[in-house]
Amino acid sequence: MTASILLETFGMSRRFGGLHAVSDLDLKVHVGEIVGVIGPNGAGKSTTFNMLAGALPPSAGAIHFEGRRMDGLPSHRVAALGIARTFQHNRPFAGMSLTENVMAGMHLHLHKPLWREIVFSHQAACAEREAAVRADGLLEFVGLGDFKKADVSTLSFGQGRLLEVARCMAAKPKLLLLDEPAAGLTHDECDRLCEIIRSVAKQGVAVLLIEHDMRLVMGLTERIVVLNFGRKIADGTPAEIRVDAGVAAAYLGDNAEGSA
Repeated sequence: MTASILLETFGMSRRFGGLHAVSDLDLKVHVGEIVGVIGPNGAGKSTTFNMLAGALPPSAGAIHFEGRRMDGLPSHRVAALGIARTFQHNRPFAGMSLTENVMAGMHLHLHKPLWREIVFSHQAACAEREAAVRADGLLEFVGLGDFKKADVSTLSFGQGRLLEVARCMAAKPKLLLLDEPAAGLTHDECDRLCEIIRSVAKQGVAVLLIEHDMRLVMGLTERIVVLNFGRKIADGTPAEIRVDAGVAAAYLGDNAEGSA
């Protein structure tokens, strides 16, 4: 791997009382890399994402982003560094159009002091129009351009997943954390999602995703990290993970192509 390291964890751990949800996790993600995180239910995948996104502080260990330590920072500080995430369940802003939902993801770049909004109201209006144009472009990018003025309540669950990706991209992230992005998507929507993720990575944005659709994981990612009982048991290319006996015993079973 020639690309520079964007995210790196050192012995990252999280305990809940006597439960070790994640133990001594060493993880690397390079610039523009697509990495999958897989494992059985309860393996520590979502806890890992929560620590990376600043929703949970690690009990031990360290997280470095672009070479600087960031563990313990609150989620809004983590987002400002360039880390955006989606969740297992869609979280749209109700009563708003798709364009407005995506524009909400730009708040880190649009925020100005109130006095500037008053004094430079014309500039603010221009910036808002530019933001709307960019939001509509992102909706086109994820295949939702025809619905940009629709209320979010009219979307299917799968379309809502694509909206979440567009809203995350509005924040201009350096690292995109996708939590089960293919859940609820049709086969065609999954194919479109893969195209989107590859396009995102080509722009230099790293993608770390939790996913149970093994067809998608094996066909999309460059590297896969496998967790079991909170510990990393494997880290390698899809081809290496496919034939790893430990992974097969813990998770994949006899058929790496099936869904887990």
